[in-house]
Amino acid sequence: MPGLDFTLPHWLYWIGLIVFPIVAMSLGRRPKPTERLYSVPLAYMIWITGGIIGLHRLYLRNLWGLLFIPVFLFILIANSQQQDARSLQSDATNQLRMAERVITREEERVTGAEADLPGLRAELETTEEGSFARRSVERRIERAEQGIESGRQKLEQAREEAELARPLVDAATRDRTWWAAAAKYAFYLIVALLVIDAFLLPMLVRRANERLPRGTEVDEFERTAAAAAAATGEARRDDRDLAENWIDRLSLFCGEFVSYWAVIAVFVYYYEVISRYVFNSPTNWAHEAMYLMFGMQYLIAGSYAMLTESHVRVDVFYAPLPRKKKAWVDLFTSVFFFIFAGTLLFTCWTFAMDAIAVPSGNAVVSDWARGQVGFGEALANWNLGQWTDPNIRWGEISFNEWEVPLWPMKWVMVMGAALLVLQGVSKFAKDIRAIARGE
Repeated sequence: MPGLDFTLPHWLYWIGLIVFPIVAMSLGRRPKPTERLYSVPLAYMIWITGGIIGLHRLYLRNLWGLLFIPVFLFILIANSQQQDARSLQSDATNQLRMAERVITREEERVTGAEADLPGLRAELETTEEGSFARRSVERRIERAEQGIESGRQKLEQAREEAELARPLVDAATRDRTWWAAAAKYAFYLIVALLVIDAFLLPMLVRRANERLPRGTEVDEFERTAAAAAAATGEARRDDRDLAENWIDRLSLFCGEFVSYWAVIAVFVYYYEVISRYVFNSPTNWAHEAMYLMFGMQYLIAGSYAMLTESHVRVDVFYAPLPRKKKAWVDLFTSVFFFIFAGTLLFTCWTFAMDAIAVPSGNAVVSDWARGQVGFGEALANWNLGQWTDPNIRWGEISFNEWEVPLWPMKWVMVMGAALLVLQGVSKFAKDIRAIARGE
């Protein structure tokens, strides 16, 4: 199988977290078509992301998409067998290498001992019976004979192990080569099918649309929502109806913005799975990139969850209260909220300043964060080289192989804590207004 050797650039990671939600939000706010039809752009997107298992044809309800699945499963099986063969080959090769080393070492030792033995025996003849010198030579002869015997035993054992290991190495090498070739040609088959479908997709989409019944088709989710609204007598309330001031609108925007990061995670983990199990090339950045992203998402979405009352809570006594009494309860508990939110903001600020204060080369911002230069001097010495010079890597970076800068994430934590404090202020003002109006 061909390998994948792609490492996500740091700049592309951060730009993707900003650009993708903006594009997704603009597409999500387009007016919905009056008639539901299959989409050529969506078909191509599925072709790119899931075409390797035929999802683009299954999206169009074309049963030829089932042809991709067994080929893809064969690739997974072939890669698994290839990995097993590689493990066996590695073990057998190590066994053979160790046996060959023993043979080389012991042959030299046995040969040297056998060459020295006649001289020792001649020396023994020249010594006086019962003398210290004679006893010393006898011990040397005894050790030489024992070494020769032990060396011959080790040689015999090592030669047996080498004879057993050689066919294992050959068999494992043949199996690994065969499964690697099988996986490669199966992958080439899928690539050929994908190339063909790349040209056929517009026609396939047109035929799929021709098979659809005319008229607007309401999906199951909309039918369920409409039935629930009819049963309760209440229409589903839009989140935008909750926005009463600029803070609420900011929380709604940030919540919607980071919600699209979950879509990025789908694409990234899909790439990681395909890279790992199809191309045998696991990434060194996918997992770290996503858990950093989800940490930022968790904090940024806090204000949105507070606005929409999506936080988990036990409200057995709170839920039945009228609006005015709820406002009094919220005012009382807001003391604890602001203690928590203020502590969170102060802690995140400390983390963020510590992150950029890590000394890295000639970074002006790091010198400023450590108090070595003033803000005016740092601003005067700031230039484009602070961003582009590879010798300047200011701020904290991760300890993993990807070495992504961590200071942007720490500052996003500050933004999330600040949004939460602002949303608390908005909630506090609403409660005061509710009590004053007697609602």
